[in-house]
Amino acid sequence: MMIEKSIIQAAHAVFSYANKIALTGITFQVAEGEFVGIIGPNGSGKTTLLKGILGLVPPVSGELHIFDCACEKMRCHHRAKIGYLPQKGMVNSHYPITAGEVALMGRYGAIGLFRSPSNADKAIVLESLAAVGMETLSDFPFGALSAGQQQRVLIARALSQRPKILLLDEPTTGIDTPAQHQLIELVCHLHQQYRLTILFVTHDINMVSPVVDSLILLKGRLFGKGAPSTLLTKEILSEVYGQEVVLTEREKTPYVIVSDMHHAE
Repeated sequence: MMIEKSIIQAAHAVFSYANKIALTGITFQVAEGEFVGIIGPNGSGKTTLLKGILGLVPPVSGELHIFDCACEKMRCHHRAKIGYLPQKGMVNSHYPITAGEVALMGRYGAIGLFRSPSNADKAIVLESLAAVGMETLSDFPFGALSAGQQQRVLIARALSQRPKILLLDEPTTGIDTPAQHQLIELVCHLHQQYRLTILFVTHDINMVSPVVDSLILLKGRLFGKGAPSTLLTKEILSEVYGQEVVLTEREKTPYVIVSDMHHAE
């Protein structure tokens, strides 16, 4: 890929979560338009890093700059440029709301409090639902959708913000294997179509490594950021996962087997 200017920059950043140091010594850059997979074992700080980028968990020391702002000083219009899909367990699928109403939530930051969505807002929502293949189910109850369809609607909600950065936290958790592969294909398509900078948190190394530009490997600290071929070595993975790692090759790309890859964080 052609490297653009950096859109995320971290320098010696330290993050605390629940009054404990969760991540330390975080230094990396993400280029505008880069597709990054974030991997690491259970409790390694992957979600904390996303929350740091969102400005919800500012670094206790060091620096983290998003766009041209320090994350703890991000202005509202910059926060609105970051779309976020949280872990599945954080969304109540039983709330009586339609798919279209869920997607419309992504416009609230632009619409403002106590204001009704304009026709332009509604058009953006329909466009976002169409982008994820869910426009025909706009009036369908969100809770009645399949798990994979719900994830697509939540991605549409994020797209409705018209983001520059898209953060996806374990988006394939809780959906069946065919839907997982379809979701990965969708994210790849959105990356190309909208030229998004995407950070994709996952335990499934083998699902993301063939499609991302780079990987970030975490376990309480940054073990590296780079091309999958440079990070997915037995030496590095054994150090991070602290157990026997099976590393082989499938279709000329590294294929990794570790015991906790499919567990939610």
